[in-house]
Amino acid sequence: MELRMLENFLAVAREQNISAAAQTLHISQPALSAQLKAMEEELGRQLLIRGTKGSRKVILTEEGMILRKRAEEVLALMRRTKEEITGANDTIAGNVFIGTGETETVRLFAQVAKKIHEDYPDIRYNISSGNAEHVLDYLDKGLIDFGLLFTKVDPHKYEAIPIPIKDNWGVLMRKDSPLAEKDAICPKDLWDKPLIVSHQRGDEIPINQWLGKEESELNIVATYNLLFNASLFVAEGLGYALCYDKIINTCETDLCFRPLSPPLEVIGYIVRKRYQVFSKAAKVFLNCLEEMMA
Repeated sequence: MELRMLENFLAVAREQNISAAAQTLHISQPALSAQLKAMEEELGRQLLIRGTKGSRKVILTEEGMILRKRAEEVLALMRRTKEEITGANDTIAGNVFIGTGETETVRLFAQVAKKIHEDYPDIRYNISSGNAEHVLDYLDKGLIDFGLLFTKVDPHKYEAIPIPIKDNWGVLMRKDSPLAEKDAICPKDLWDKPLIVSHQRGDEIPINQWLGKEESELNIVATYNLLFNASLFVAEGLGYALCYDKIINTCETDLCFRPLSPPLEVIGYIVRKRYQVFSKAAKVFLNCLEEMMA
C-alpha cells in the first residue's frame, strides 16, 4: 500500500465526504473512489460506510478507524525521517519530540528550550501529553525522542536518567469540602471518600501503596489521563482527585489542593530507547538538558 493512498484515505476520513476530499487532493472523485475500493480489496475489510441515498457523508468502520490511527503514525514517522535526512547538514534546525504526563517538571524542558532558542531559533518543540503507556508506546514507535516518566522501565530496553526535581502528591478538592479544613490529608481520610484517580494504576504507583488499601476497597468514581478534565469533575462535586501539586491553578477558583501526610514525593526520569539515534536538534536539546541537571 503506497503512502499516497494512506494520505488520500486520511483526507477522506477528515472530510467525511469523498467528493470534498477529492477536491482538496486535486484528483477526480471516481479516481479517489477507485483507490478506496482497492484498499478495501487489498485488506479484505470494509473501511468506509457510504452514505445512503441523498447523503454523501461517509463514516469509518472499526477497521477504518484502526487504519486511520496507523496511517497517521506511519506518515508522521515518514515526515520525521525525511526531515532528519534532508536536514543532515551544518544547520541545526528541525523538531524535538517529547512525551510527558502532566507535571511541574515540564517547566525544566521549557527552561532548556528558552536557553537554546537564541542560538538555535529554528528548533521547534512538539509536546505529546499522556500517561506512561502513551509515552512508552510513542517511544517504541519512534514518534518521540524521549519521554518523562515516573514509573519503572525495562533497563535492557530503555535508558532512564533521574531528574533532580521531586513532585509531591496530594488531593485536589472543592474549597467547601470537609477535608479542605485540614492542612494535610492522611490515608484514612480518603478510605470512605469518592476518589478520582489516574488511569495509570498498579503496584508500581506509589500512591496505591500510600493509601494502604486494595483498589476494590476504595470508592473510585472516575479515572483520568489529563488532570484538567478530572478537575472539572472535582469542581462539580463528584469526588476528590489524587494528583501532583502545581498542575491545576486553584487561584480564583472553587478548588484547593492539600498535600499528603505522611508526604509522598516521586522522582521523574528522562527515558529514551537504548542505542537510539537522535537528530541534531534533539542532541542539542538533550545535551543542554543534562548540563542543567548536572
